[in-house]
Amino acid sequence: MSNSPEAGTPETGASDIFAQRVAKLAEWEKAGIYPYGSAYPGVISTAAARDGFREPAEGQTGPEVILAGRLTAKRGMGKSVFCDLRDSSGKMQLFAGKSDLGDDTFALFKKLDIGDIIGVKGHLFTTRMGELTLRIAEFTLLSKSLRPLPEKFHGLVDVEQRYRQRYVDLIANPEVMRVFKMRSAIIHEIRSFLEGRGFIEVETPMLQSIAGGASANPFKTYFEALSATMYMRIAPELYLKRLLVGGFERVFELNRNFRNEGMDRRHNPEFTMLELYQAYGDCRSMMELIETMIVTIAQKVAGTLKIDHGNGKIIDLTPPWRRVTYHELVREKGGADWFDITPEERVARGRELGLDVHPGMPDLEVTNELYEKLVEPNNIQPTFVTRLPAELLPLANPCPDQPELVDVFELGINGVEVAPAYSELNHPIIQRRRFMEQFEKNRQEGDRLADKVDEDFLTALEYGMPPAGGMGVGIDRLVMILTGAEAIRDVILFPQMRLK
Repeated sequence: MSNSPEAGTPETGASDIFAQRVAKLAEWEKAGIYPYGSAYPGVISTAAARDGFREPAEGQTGPEVILAGRLTAKRGMGKSVFCDLRDSSGKMQLFAGKSDLGDDTFALFKKLDIGDIIGVKGHLFTTRMGELTLRIAEFTLLSKSLRPLPEKFHGLVDVEQRYRQRYVDLIANPEVMRVFKMRSAIIHEIRSFLEGRGFIEVETPMLQSIAGGASANPFKTYFEALSATMYMRIAPELYLKRLLVGGFERVFELNRNFRNEGMDRRHNPEFTMLELYQAYGDCRSMMELIETMIVTIAQKVAGTLKIDHGNGKIIDLTPPWRRVTYHELVREKGGADWFDITPEERVARGRELGLDVHPGMPDLEVTNELYEKLVEPNNIQPTFVTRLPAELLPLANPCPDQPELVDVFELGINGVEVAPAYSELNHPIIQRRRFMEQFEKNRQEGDRLADKVDEDFLTALEYGMPPAGGMGVGIDRLVMILTGAEAIRDVILFPQMRLK
C-alpha cells in the first residue's frame, strides 16, 4: 500500500490533495531541501541499467548506477519501501531500506508522493521473485509533484483530457509514449532512406504571398513590414518545383502545412507532410519509391509488414501492392455501365447508392462523390489508384494515350489517401492555361481566395523544368498506419482542440 496521504481516500478532492502537497513542499523547504532545479549528473536510463546488468558473483554486490525519473508506484512495508521509478526508456523497481538510509533519510523518503521526480544512487540486485531492483543508497528530490497522477488502474481515460493534457497522457499511458517514439523513428528512417537515394532536404517558405500548390482554404495573416496579406502555406509544391528549374534534381521537404478547414479523426489543420521531386522520373518512379520506403520503414520500426489495427483488421504491407485505375474502381461500386449511362442517370443511380448528389451537379463531381464516399474508404490494403480525371489535378501531366486523364496515382491505405504522386506537368503554356481555367472557375464560384495566379512560378517554368515525378506523403496518416492508431490526434503530440 502507498504511504502517500491521499492514498485510499477516493473522496479526497483534487484541491485537497494539491493543498496537502503544497504543505509537504513547505516541509521540505523548511528542512533546507529545495526540490526544484538541481542538476543530477551521471544518470543513465533504466533500459541501459537493465542491459548492462550482470549477476554478481556470490558475496559481491551488483553494479552501482545512478537513475532519475518519476515515482509511479509506492509500496510501504514497515522498515522498507518498494517503489517503481519510470523514465522515458522504461521502469525500474527501487528498494529503500531504513537500515541502508538511516532513520532521518528514510523518514524523508517515506514523505515522497506518487508523481515526484527523484534521483537515486545505489546497487542493482535481483529479488527472490526475480525482479531487477535498485537498492537505494542515497536519493534526491528533484521536482515535487503538486498534482496527483490519474488513478493507477483506470488511467487517463477521458479522451478530451488526454489530448488537452498530453503531458499527463504520456505519464499515465506507456503505450502513448511508445507511439510517439515510433513516430520519431519513422521520421528518422524517412530521412535516412531518401538521403540514401541521393535526395537533398530543403526548406521553403511557410509564409507565402499566394497560397498555391493545392486546393485548400489557407490561414491568412498580415505582414506589417511589407504591408501585405500573407498566407500560411497549404503546400510547398511550387517552391520545390522552382528548385528543379534551378538545377536541384532530387529534393524533399519534411515540414508543416496549414489548412483552415475541418477537424476529424483524419484531419488536423496543422499537419506534417513529406513532399519530394525527382527529375527525370515520373509517377511510376514515385510508385516504386513509396512502396519500397514504407516497406523498409515498417520492417525497421514496426518489425513487421502486418500491422494490427484491432478488431481483426490487419494492414498487410507485403509487396507488390494493388494497382488499379480510377475508372475501374468507380465501375466496381457504381456499376459496369457507370460511364455509359447519361449524366442524369448517373445522378439517379448515385442517389440510390446514398450519395449526396443532385440534378444539375457537374458530372465530374457526381463521379468523384462516388469515388470519395464508396471507393476510397474501402481501400484498406495498399492500393495505387491511377489515371484520374485531368480536371481534378491541374498540376499533373496528361496520359499520352488519353489526354483527358492525368498520369498520377493516389495511394490509399486503411481507407485514407496517404500519398498522391504525379508525373509533373512541365509545359509552361499548358500550365498557364490550366491555372487560368482554375482561376476563372474559382472566381465564378465566388472563391474569395481566387485573386492571383502565381506568375513567378509560371516564369520559372518558362526557363524549363525537367520532366519529374513528384509526391506528397501525409506523415501523420503514415504514422497512424504503422502504429495501428485510428485517429490522427493519437499521433500528433498537441493536436488542435476546440477552445473551451
